[in-house]
Amino acid sequence: MPARQLSAIDRLICHIDQAMHTLLPGAARAERASPAHSVDDSALDERERQHVAGLMRINHTGEVCAQALYQGQALTAKMPDVQGAMAQAAREEEDHLAWCEQRLRELGSHTSVLNPLFYAGSFAIGAVAGAISDRISLGFVAATEEQVCKHLDQHLQELPAQEQKSRAVLQQMLIDEKQHGTLALEAGGLDFPRWVKRAMTGVSRVMTRSTYYV
Repeated sequence: MPARQLSAIDRLICHIDQAMHTLLPGAARAERASPAHSVDDSALDERERQHVAGLMRINHTGEVCAQALYQGQALTAKMPDVQGAMAQAAREEEDHLAWCEQRLRELGSHTSVLNPLFYAGSFAIGAVAGAISDRISLGFVAATEEQVCKHLDQHLQELPAQEQKSRAVLQQMLIDEKQHGTLALEAGGLDFPRWVKRAMTGVSRVMTRSTYYV
């Protein structure tokens, strides 16, 4: 028998479930082992520990936003192959979500209390982009991944030299994010003009400056 096609209500319920899965602490599950699994802990003083935790909290919230963006796009994307691509990207990003949360726990810290707010905003952006066109939707993926890669590059430079566990996580995330952005453009995503990317950078600064602390 042919597989039953999900209705719009079915898909909405799935997205609500995914939102809870993303936002509830400990709910995210990684399919791949954390790159930090076999790396020994380093000696950090309290100031260094708090700084590393702030950086990892930013990256965790960035993954929350990515999950929301992909889910919003998958809800409204018109082409089935684009819907599938968004869902697959979200599953891959869940590894990053789980890895960052695990590292935060190891550092004795917490995820950002602002995550629900950023999730809602990113989901709305993704849904609107998907409703406009699949090309715009994929373009947002590429532009978002470009922003994420900039943050990861910066954070890799800011990590204390001895902090190899967090470094291992961020390095693998950087590899994955670059691949996602490239695939989005190759699938027909619009390469956004510089002024749009600059605006996105401004918005991302609000996220990074707030979630570093809370």
